[in-house]
Amino acid sequence: MNFENLLITLENGIGFITIHRPSKLNALNVATIKELHDGLESLNNNPEIRVIIVTGEGEKAFVAGADISEFANFSIEEGAQLAQQGQELLFDFIENLSTPVIAAVNGFALGGGLELAMACHFRIASDTAKMGLPEVSLGVIPGYGGTQRLPQLVGKGRAMEMIMTAGMINAEDAYRIGLVNHVVPQAELLDYTKSLAQRIIRNSPVAIGKALKAVNANFIDGVNGFETEIRSFGKCFGTEDFKEGTKAFLEKRKADFKGN
Repeated sequence: MNFENLLITLENGIGFITIHRPSKLNALNVATIKELHDGLESLNNNPEIRVIIVTGEGEKAFVAGADISEFANFSIEEGAQLAQQGQELLFDFIENLSTPVIAAVNGFALGGGLELAMACHFRIASDTAKMGLPEVSLGVIPGYGGTQRLPQLVGKGRAMEMIMTAGMINAEDAYRIGLVNHVVPQAELLDYTKSLAQRIIRNSPVAIGKALKAVNANFIDGVNGFETEIRSFGKCFGTEDFKEGTKAFLEKRKADFKGN
């Protein structure tokens, strides 16, 4: 697939998506959101890809926000539609993928950029990264899931402070409050993220997909996460990966998972 705003490369079971809008600090516009959906869907459907890494072009910005020029004159109805379509097409889509998605936050992750990173399954930040949700300084609120995912990750009080002050935090503070899993020097960001991806690849992709579903179930209204876990646990017993994993353990060898 050819993309105008993305670069996609494949390497040893890892799919890399680089947001490539350097003149706009990789800001999200409608076209980029659609391309991200299509690129992620393509990688998720590729059985050779076990992990997806999302990052931004260059060293200045992961995604410096949404492209404000696209919606500055929107009506109430258009604004609501923008948020709904964006959440369904990209942010909720990422969260519910069966392939793990890691955000390699290489610089500014603001507004929609932080919301994109939070939709990924976890986040690694460079030591130069800065994160925030500045939307209220523009007279609007985060609309791509920020008011929901940020409290889940850092707690209600810290989320309220970040949203209401519209301020930025640095990578170390993001690590301290649990917003990112690791902070590494900028030059080591992709290599470190790849090393984590390679650790994931050693494990059963079927089991990982079911684990993602079970964890996400805890945050869905009306869904009992424990029941989802029980069903998913049971289904694992019918997979070839389970047979291979248990056999390899008993034979004291490394498992060769095929993803079925």
